[in-house]
Amino acid sequence: MEASCKPVLYDNERYDYLVTDELGIIQSREVFSFSMDAVLLARFAGVPQHGRILDLCSGNGVIPLLLTTRTQAQIDGVEIQPRLADMARRSVQSNRLEERIHIIEGDLREYHRTGGYGTYDAITVNPPYMPPLAGDHNRNEHYAIARHEIHCTLQDVAAACARLVRTGGRVSMVHRPSRLAEIFEALREVRLEPKRLRFVHPHASGEANMVLIEAMRDAKPDLRLLPPLIVYNEQREYAEELKEIYYGAKSELSGGEGVGR
Repeated sequence: MEASCKPVLYDNERYDYLVTDELGIIQSREVFSFSMDAVLLARFAGVPQHGRILDLCSGNGVIPLLLTTRTQAQIDGVEIQPRLADMARRSVQSNRLEERIHIIEGDLREYHRTGGYGTYDAITVNPPYMPPLAGDHNRNEHYAIARHEIHCTLQDVAAACARLVRTGGRVSMVHRPSRLAEIFEALREVRLEPKRLRFVHPHASGEANMVLIEAMRDAKPDLRLLPPLIVYNEQREYAEELKEIYYGAKSELSGGEGVGR
């Protein structure tokens, strides 16, 4: 990968480095920044070495950037918020990845009209976790859209993925365990069959607070429940697998699978 070039930054923006020093990303306190769930999804998803990958609810482009360390496939990212889409494009430019990543400002519910049906070999999505009326909506519009199903519901996300992924293609999602039954129902309703599942626990004795799910289009039921992923050890430090993801050379979570093509 070529060395990154100096990014274009606007007021209240900063340039952070990702888990690898070779990648940088533009962020701002005024908009929702990426967190661990995006990193884990990028390392969990089954992706092809070539072909086409789509990232929905792409935010500032963190997942497409991280996926470039695992695959040579072409990656498209769809983001509905203009400011975040612009930040993502500038991050792509700063990393000299314009030939591999294309950021589209658009609505995932309508993207199939231009993106095409069954176009992608794999899809990743880190959707809003909370229903439209759940909790207190943040006064910051960017945060509210990222956290609540304002522009898309869980069913909208599943339907968009089903339209855009090819038969046999994979859809990977990170979400909250409390909505797992809804997630399975939404996926199966559109012929996306859950195939891999991994719960993420803050501590070995704590309840899971994230779940990583991979489904396959038009597949037969056969779900693999992977070992739990523990974030912190008893010393309140990152557990070994997390250390490998954040500071080591590991680019894929245990139990991850590539998609041959």
